[in-house]
Amino acid sequence: MGKEVKIWNPVEVAEQARNDYASQIYPSHLTIDPSLSLPQMKPLILKLCKDMFKTWSNLDDSCFDIDKISGGITNLLLKVSVKQGNGVDETITVRLYGPNTEYIIDRLRELQATKYITAAGFGAKWLGIFGNGMVQSFISAHTLTPSDMREPKLVAKIAKQLQRFHHVEIPGSKEPQLWNDIWKFFEKASVLGFDDSKEQKTYETISFREVHDEIVELKGLCDRLKSPVIFAHNDLLSGNIMINYEEDKLYFIDYEYASYNYRGYDIGNHFAEYAGFECDYDLYPNMNEQYHFFRHYIQPDRPHEVSEKVLETLYVEANTYALASHLFWALWGIIQAKMSPIEFDYLGYFFLRYNEYKRKKDKCLLLARSYLSECKNE
Repeated sequence: MGKEVKIWNPVEVAEQARNDYASQIYPSHLTIDPSLSLPQMKPLILKLCKDMFKTWSNLDDSCFDIDKISGGITNLLLKVSVKQGNGVDETITVRLYGPNTEYIIDRLRELQATKYITAAGFGAKWLGIFGNGMVQSFISAHTLTPSDMREPKLVAKIAKQLQRFHHVEIPGSKEPQLWNDIWKFFEKASVLGFDDSKEQKTYETISFREVHDEIVELKGLCDRLKSPVIFAHNDLLSGNIMINYEEDKLYFIDYEYASYNYRGYDIGNHFAEYAGFECDYDLYPNMNEQYHFFRHYIQPDRPHEVSEKVLETLYVEANTYALASHLFWALWGIIQAKMSPIEFDYLGYFFLRYNEYKRKKDKCLLLARSYLSECKNE
C-alpha cells in the first residue's frame, strides 16, 4: 500500500457537479502515490488519463508526454501533453495531493471553492476528479517570484484582480474562517510528539500558553476593526500567481485555503508573502508600496481618487491582520513538521513566522489602537 489515500468519492463529486457546474466533470476511482519518482509515476498517470477521458483510451502511450511542473509544499503538479493524431494537441494539468494534507486542508471546502472560482473565470478550468487529486486545463503562463510581486505594474494588476476575486459568490455559509482555522491549528499543534529527539526538544521550547494568549489578544483587536468579510484566497504567495505576458493575463491558482474571510487578512497575508519562504522581512512592503496596492484595489480605473481615509483604513487592516497571518502559518508549520514527508524545515518556519509576529506586534497594535480611538472621536 503506497501513500495514496482516497480523499473523496470521485463519482459522487462529479455527479454533484452536474447540478452546479457548466461543464461535465470526468471521474476516475484511481489514486496515485505522490511520493513516487516521475518514471514510476508516468505509467499510473497514463492509466489515469485513459480511464478518465475515454477518447484517449485507445491512444498509444507514445502520444503522451508527462512533465513535472512543480512540487508545491502540499501538492504535486504534472503537465500532460497529448498528441491525438488529428492535428489537435491537448494539454492538461494533473494535481496530486500530498499525504496527510487533509489533516490541514479541508479538501471538500477547496472543491466547493474551485467549482465556483473557475466558473467565475479565474484560474484553470476544472475537468476531472480522481481519488487523491484533480485534473484541470493547462495555463500557459509564467509563475511569479517574490521579487516580481513588488514590481509596481504587477502590483496594480494583482490588486485589481484581487478586488474581482473578492466579489466571487460561493453558496453556503459566509462565516469568516480565520479564527476557526487558527484555533483548529492551535489544538492540533499543541498536542504533538516527535520521534526525533532533536525535533522534540525544539518543540518543547514553544510556549503554547503564550501563543494562546497572543491569539486571544489579537482576535479581540481585529474584531474591533470590522474588516469587511469577502471571499478570500488566503494563500496569495508568488507561486500561486501566474502571468501570461503575451496575452496580458493574470491568474490566481490553488484554492486549498480559500474561504470567506476578512479583507484585511487576505491583503495582509499577501504582503507577508513578499518575504518568500526564506522569510526575508526586509522585503515587506512599506507604506507607499502598500498605498499603491490599495489605490488599484479600490479604484483600478481612477487610483488617484481614493481618499486618504480609505487608504488609512486599509493600511491598518492589512498590517494588523498580517500579524494573524504570522500566527496562522507558524502553527501550520508545526503540524507540517509532524505530518509532511517533504524535506523542509517546518519547525524552523514556525520560529521565523512567530518571531516576526513578536517583532512587529507592538508597532502594529499601537497603530490599530490609535486608529480606533481616532475613529471614536470623529
